[in-house]
Amino acid sequence: MKDKLHFYINGKWVESESNERIEIINPANEKLIGRVTSGTKEDINRAVSAAADAFKTYQFTTKEDRIEILNNIIAEYENRYDDLVKVITEEMGAPTWLSQKAQASTGIKNLHETLDALKEYEFEKKEGDYTLIREPIGVIGMITPWNWPMNQITTKASAALAAGCSMVLKPSEISPYCALLLAEIFDKAGVPAGVFNVVNGYGPIVGAALSDHPDVAMMSFTGSTEAGIAVAQASAVSVKRVHQELGGKSSNIILDDVADLEKSVKGGAGHCFLNSGQSCNAPTKMLVSNKNYEKAVEVAAQTANSTTVGDPQGEFRIGPIANKPQYEKILRMIKIGIEEGATLVAGGVEKPEGYEKGYYVKPTVFANVTNDMTIAREEIFGPVLSILKYDSEEQAIEMANDTEYGLAGYVQGEPVHANQVARKIRAGQVIINGGARGTGAPFGGYKSSGNGREHGLHGLEECLETKAVIMP
Repeated sequence: MKDKLHFYINGKWVESESNERIEIINPANEKLIGRVTSGTKEDINRAVSAAADAFKTYQFTTKEDRIEILNNIIAEYENRYDDLVKVITEEMGAPTWLSQKAQASTGIKNLHETLDALKEYEFEKKEGDYTLIREPIGVIGMITPWNWPMNQITTKASAALAAGCSMVLKPSEISPYCALLLAEIFDKAGVPAGVFNVVNGYGPIVGAALSDHPDVAMMSFTGSTEAGIAVAQASAVSVKRVHQELGGKSSNIILDDVADLEKSVKGGAGHCFLNSGQSCNAPTKMLVSNKNYEKAVEVAAQTANSTTVGDPQGEFRIGPIANKPQYEKILRMIKIGIEEGATLVAGGVEKPEGYEKGYYVKPTVFANVTNDMTIAREEIFGPVLSILKYDSEEQAIEMANDTEYGLAGYVQGEPVHANQVARKIRAGQVIINGGARGTGAPFGGYKSSGNGREHGLHGLEECLETKAVIMP
């Protein structure tokens, strides 16, 4: 067991007066990994004070200074890469292959994207008869989730560093070890004391204290829509900027002119199941025409049945759900799908054979789903795919947009045609024919999926204020 009871504040590992401990559970076997301290409002006050003091000088560092810091972080991150992979697999259950190729590697990608944006960015330029200055907003409070821990922390922290901001991070209490390891990396890389601070704890206490703190200029939150609303409400008291990346219920429209129906369905289903379905932008609703519906259902079911589930240390495609509450929610949603009349064609509530312990869910596929069903409207956050039938392309677009969310969308078909359809989807990012995320492409949503954008240039600019200096 490894207890990590200290917080990283003002460049030092410090104790809290809190005696409350949070137990970190390995989702693969339900065994205790260790404990972290559950912070208090006083811990947040200390961290924000350190960040505010550090901001006084860090805001005036040069672009070259910040480039050097980011380069140092990248080097040290690469030195600790294997440690990150191990921690991610243990605390949130990602298979080792996924932790190596995606979970940990997103950190390197995010750091490089921010670095590239910083190198080209003009913080000051002449426009007409005034000078436009983009300057750091101040202390940024960050609350990050458990499903892609290094991705979310690094995209926020790298943008803040590049902009000249200081920050206080409250990572998820379910996957806190990643953040503590990143603090070690930042410390070794020479990030100035107080610029990056970490306080563990629960959202209603630590998150709330961070959100309503008057010396925090901006809150950057990734998580559920419900929690995001709470952050926004607490932040409103001090009129701070709020950046949110929230829930999603993304549709994958498969057009009739798709080049390879079987490949498209298999790829879409596999994407839905990746990371055990714990991705806010997962394509969890597949929309298929009457003409291709039966074939699509058959292929999706075959894909689910051939997707291996098991110990993340082994050779399996997906591992367990990251925590017990989420595991129980997924099972509850599968039962609701059956009760509301959808046809279960793969998976279900039973655990994979041989796994009595661990939060394992079989990849699950529902057919004959209608857009008013709970499984078609609510974010399940598990390996559950709903397949809906459409009569016309216009109806498919209408179904895709008939949601409170707008984080991502997917369209598969003849490229020019698919591009035309993509432009009609109300979402922050639309991926055509399974294309990988573009380098530096902004990520964020419409409607209840949040506001603001992350990654590269767009993430950097979220951390900046605009000043116009007008001379006579």
